[in-house]
Amino acid sequence: MEPIRTQALVFALVASLICICIAIAGCGKPPSPVPVDDAGDALAATAPLSPAQQKLESMTLEQKVAQLFIIRPEQIVDVKTVTAAGEATQKALQENPVGGICYFGKNLEDPDQTREMLANVQRYSMESSGIPLFLCVDEEGGAVARVSGNRHFGIINPGDMSELGATGNVAGARETGERMGAYLADLGFNVDFAPVADVWSNPANTVVATRSFGSDPQLVAQMALALGQGLESKGVTAVYKHFPGHGSTVQDSHDGYALVDKSLAELQECDLVPFQAAIDDGAGWIMVGHLSVPQITGDDTPASLSYAVCTKLLREQMGFKGIIVTDGLDMGAIVNMYGSGEAAVLALEAGVDVLLLPADYYEAYEAVLEAVRSGRISEQRLDESILRILEAKM
Repeated sequence: MEPIRTQALVFALVASLICICIAIAGCGKPPSPVPVDDAGDALAATAPLSPAQQKLESMTLEQKVAQLFIIRPEQIVDVKTVTAAGEATQKALQENPVGGICYFGKNLEDPDQTREMLANVQRYSMESSGIPLFLCVDEEGGAVARVSGNRHFGIINPGDMSELGATGNVAGARETGERMGAYLADLGFNVDFAPVADVWSNPANTVVATRSFGSDPQLVAQMALALGQGLESKGVTAVYKHFPGHGSTVQDSHDGYALVDKSLAELQECDLVPFQAAIDDGAGWIMVGHLSVPQITGDDTPASLSYAVCTKLLREQMGFKGIIVTDGLDMGAIVNMYGSGEAAVLALEAGVDVLLLPADYYEAYEAVLEAVRSGRISEQRLDESILRILEAKM
């Protein structure tokens, strides 16, 4: 039996060696390549979703569309002048989970009333949708000051920005922004439609005028950025306005058509300088004005409704990645030419994210809803804006 056992052992050893060689040879082979698309899908499937993405996936189409709008409180509450947030506001937000509310001087009576109103409305929004509101105000200083312009708040108005700009004191501009941000945040505001980043290049311009830091593009860039940084340091979002620059117009876009008769090169030398500085610093919001820029658009379409301005120029050429908000859609330059629904849809098609103060909120809301349902605006395009909004909030 001994020779047979020896022979079996030899066969076993040879078989083992063959298996080892095959295994080693297999290890030396490169792994089968994974198609790039499959690899990307696998990574996307395993990557954790951000809170904003998780929220987006849980939202209905109606909720998404409502988030696009910042409105006056009176547009969803049947009250002539809203100065409190109670059951009517609570019910209104359950039915209209809008993205934000903008308050004006008539809504703000004193500090205690304002704090209570804003705290309540924010609480109602969280209870109904789980999404905080943008609580907005126009607090530039000087003539446009909803809070410091009200004697009941006991806050010193910082004065016209042209006076601050004349000092050339950039540190002073930041300190001004910090003071403004501190009292706005204390009241409950989280978005300020300031600073004005327009270069006052036309002395005949009366709509910007002393709201601007001045006529020197570099100085305006430094001062506007400093004030914006001051606001942000106190937790209040700065909104740089009015892209691509309202300082050279003769007309006032509040009333109607306003022309910026400049080439791209001329804009780059002057009006766009402050906005580019803000973008390079990581600005979160830019407001686009209702300005006709025919040398950019080829026609009289307002910048706020123009793909050439909002997407090609602001996003692609200048590199802005934040939230694009329209100027008030209830202004003459819009309502004289467009219905509320048409303007809202055109603005979204242009690349805008947030629709500010449509003249008729319900008409605008229904028009956007129908545009998405019909495929005129893709849900993917809608989601791009909603994700930017949710990321800013969360």
